[in-house]
Amino acid sequence: MPTVNIYAGSGDEQPRLAAAVPAIKRHVAEALTCGDITLTPDEVSVRIVVVARGSGMIGNIEADVVAHAFEDRVRRSDAIALAFASFLETVTDRPVKAWLSLTELGHSWS
Repeated sequence: MPTVNIYAGSGDEQPRLAAAVPAIKRHVAEALTCGDITLTPDEVSVRIVVVARGSGMIGNIEADVVAHAFEDRVRRSDAIALAFASFLETVTDRPVKAWLSLTELGHSWS
């Protein structure tokens, strides 16, 4: 199941991001749904992390999405990452840097 880590360079963004978690889950589930799998928002894990000053982040807000590397996702990976950054920018009114990491995944529950 996909994980989303959103890193905020200040605590000011945290309330808006926290309020948007349901919408973030919906956006990611829809963006990552493909011919191989249909995702629901309940299958997306979102974490919001406020980062200490001087951390060396390249953006005020950064986001990592990690999901399984289905072929359709790989073909659309740049578009998915750009759309997610744009979506988060509407939530925060701030520029966002986003990455999509597609990997072979295992999980620890059955």
